[in-house]
Amino acid sequence: YYTSIPGSCNFETQDQEWTTVCGLTQDPSDDFDWNISNSAVMGKTGPDTDHTPGKGQHFLYVNSSAQKEGNRARIITTKLFPASFGVCRVRFWFWMFASRQTGVLKVYTAEEHGMDILMWSSSRNEENKW
Repeated sequence: YYTSIPGSCNFETQDQEWTTVCGLTQDPSDDFDWNISNSAVMGKTGPDTDHTPGKGQHFLYVNSSAQKEGNRARIITTKLFPASFGVCRVRFWFWMFASRQTGVLKVYTAEEHGMDILMWSSSRNEENKW
């Protein structure tokens, strides 16, 4: 659900409504999509728990096992955030463990002329934790 922080979301929504509730959209030009699930459904291919034990159970994930190297799954914010100098923060929890097919998680900002600027990336988390 949505909190008072712009762009904040915990993915505790019904089915695929997370895109609307969280102000996100799947990139129509990418190769595969993000989906919502929980630890019970994912079994051994996902984390043991959500990062908010006792409160939430759902998270976004990509299944990269059937993908080719270079394929992308991309979500985009539906609302533009105003430009800021040193005050805009992106915070999120992530889990990337156990698979050889794990790619690179990247966060970009888009400047006003549409150019993507890489802000952060992670290629693998060696520990089984968020």
